[in-house]
This record gives sequence, C-alpha cells and structure tokens, in this order.
Amino acid sequence: MIDTNEFLNTLTEYGFDFYTGVPDSLLKNLCAGISSSVKLSNITAANEGNAVSLACGYYLSSGKPAVVYMQNSGIGNAVNPLLSLADEDVYSIPFLMIVGWRGEPGTSDEPQHKKQGKLTIPLFETMGIPTVVLENDYRKCIEECAEYMEKYSRPIALVIRKNTFSDIPFSKGENNFSLSREESLEIITEHLSENDIIVSTTGKTSRELFEIRERRHQSHRCDFLTVGSMGHTSSIALGISLGTDKTVYCADGDGSFLMHMGSAAVNSVNMGENFRYIVLNNGAHESVGGQQTVGFDVNIPEILAACGFSEVFSVKTADELHEVIEKMKKTPKSAMVIFIKQGSRNNLGRPLLSPQENKKIFMENLIK
Repeated sequence: MIDTNEFLNTLTEYGFDFYTGVPDSLLKNLCAGISSSVKLSNITAANEGNAVSLACGYYLSSGKPAVVYMQNSGIGNAVNPLLSLADEDVYSIPFLMIVGWRGEPGTSDEPQHKKQGKLTIPLFETMGIPTVVLENDYRKCIEECAEYMEKYSRPIALVIRKNTFSDIPFSKGENNFSLSREESLEIITEHLSENDIIVSTTGKTSRELFEIRERRHQSHRCDFLTVGSMGHTSSIALGISLGTDKTVYCADGDGSFLMHMGSAAVNSVNMGENFRYIVLNNGAHESVGGQQTVGFDVNIPEILAACGFSEVFSVKTADELHEVIEKMKKTPKSAMVIFIKQGSRNNLGRPLLSPQENKKIFMENLIK
C-alpha cells in the first residue's frame, strides 16, 4: 500500500499543483488528500470531459501539466477532448491522468465494471495514450510519466488498482437537512400507484430502492435500477416514458444531474404528460466517498424551471414531501428537488437481481 500523502508530495516535487476530475471510490483517499491540501488547487468537474478540458486550459496559461483523476468508466466522457483537443495531431497538450481501475480482470467487482475493466488499457492504447500501472515504486512511475510528458507533450495515464492508497480521514460536508435519501424514497414509493414506473440513478439510490421493495415484499417489475451510465438516468427515463402511457418518475442525484445538465433542457422540451423528474440533492458524490458537488451552490430548482418543467417543487422535510408528492402526481411534466443529508445504512446491500434480470421483468411489465 502506498502512503497517500507521500505520493502527493512526490507529485508536488514534480510540479503538479492543479488537480481536477470526477471522484472514484478507488481514489477516495487520494481525493481526500487533494481536498485537504493547502498547496494544491482542485476543481471537482461536472464530468470527465470537462476535467480534461480544464487541464488543457490550465496548461495553455501556465505551461504546467495538470492532474486529471477519474474512474475508468469516465474514459468514455473524456474521449472527445482527448482525441480532438489534447491529441498530438491537434494541440498536443500534456497532463497526467490518474485512473481508478474498476473491474480489473481477475478481481471481483460489480457487473457494470467488468467490460470497462477489460478494456481500460486497450482503450488508451487505441487512443495512442500510454499507460503505467502504479506499483509500489511510485516515484519511478511518476518520474516515467513526467519524463514522457516533457519529451512528447502528450497525455499519459497512471492506472490505479484497488486498495493502492493508504487511508486519509475525509471530512464530509455537513448540512442541516433532516431527510435521508432512503427515507425520501420510502415516502415517494408509499404514495405512488402500483403501476407507476421509477427509474433510479446509479449507486446507493438504486440499492436503497431495491431494499425498500424487498422489505415490503413488492415486485421489482416497475423499477429500472440503473447501474453505470452515470449522468444518463434522466435520458433513460425520458426514453421509457415515450414508449409507455404509464407515469414515469426519474429519481436522480445532484451529481448525476450536474454531469450532463443539458439533458434537462432536452427532456423538458420532449417529455410527455407522463414524465416526472426528481433530484435527490445532498451536495455530494456520496456513492464514491462523499466528495462535494456544487449541488448546494447553484439553484437547481430555478434551472429546472428555466428549462421548461411545468412546475418545480422544493422539499426539505418529510411532512413537505408527503404533501408535495401528492401534488406532483397530479401535475404533468413537473419536477421536484429534495434537499437531503448525506449518509446511508452501514448494512445497505446490493440488488440481488442481475442487470439482465432487472431488464427482463421490467420489459415484461411494459410490453404485453
């Protein structure tokens, strides 16, 4: 295991002082060290492509390569600026990518990470980006990356295995909201009809929804439990709503909403009477460690209203949610932002259904 602070100090010795990216559970200790450092600048980007672009801009104004951190699932978001901006055939801009290797072959991981794990290094090879798998001799790895960027003025990827970095206590953001995400989902599902559809975002939201149904001995036929595809939950929900007359509720998170915020505008213009949109806003990427988003710094309800949702409700307490969900049921094309605290049960499990099993019973319910 590598001492996280010593690793960051070595990066500083090589001149890396600007960091940006999207948090990853494999990199949570690294992100904690970056966030707590007074010597380093850090921006949690909306998505990985934004982070690559920020790194490119920083290099253009400072002449210094930046560090871009991400989970390997975020490579897809980064492909466009990697190939059309940073590539040697375009501007040839160097930066160090630190990439968490979820689904590494030979390890146990969630189904949505398996294919990405197999293709992580081949994807970089296809793009002409060299990879270095971080080993215990991390100084040599950093030196190799720094020398490559200096010589060729190109990006390089440092790939990180599970349990690579030592623990760093992480100070989660605090808020005064009383509702939890799971309690919010309990109330929402209590008020909906047995035929209403719920599309839940990736991470703990889908895990909690699954367990709520299990506790109540209810079917999962009306739930699409999104795994992977972070930021695309609302688009999935819109597509589902266009193919059915049933009311479709999208239970999204602030991190997912912010990642591809433009979809809110497209959804509002193209949605039908049966579409409802909910953002569970705790101001954090909780499923990967609790790193802060800008969910509390921007006015999400006003953004949704400006995009064209018919009415946008804001909720902060259980009593308000009981009242507002009933109003929402009667208000086509509406949206709701629920302000919640961070946190989940320590014994929170994972869906017992595979993604393909979930798809099968979900489609059997919709397609008669």
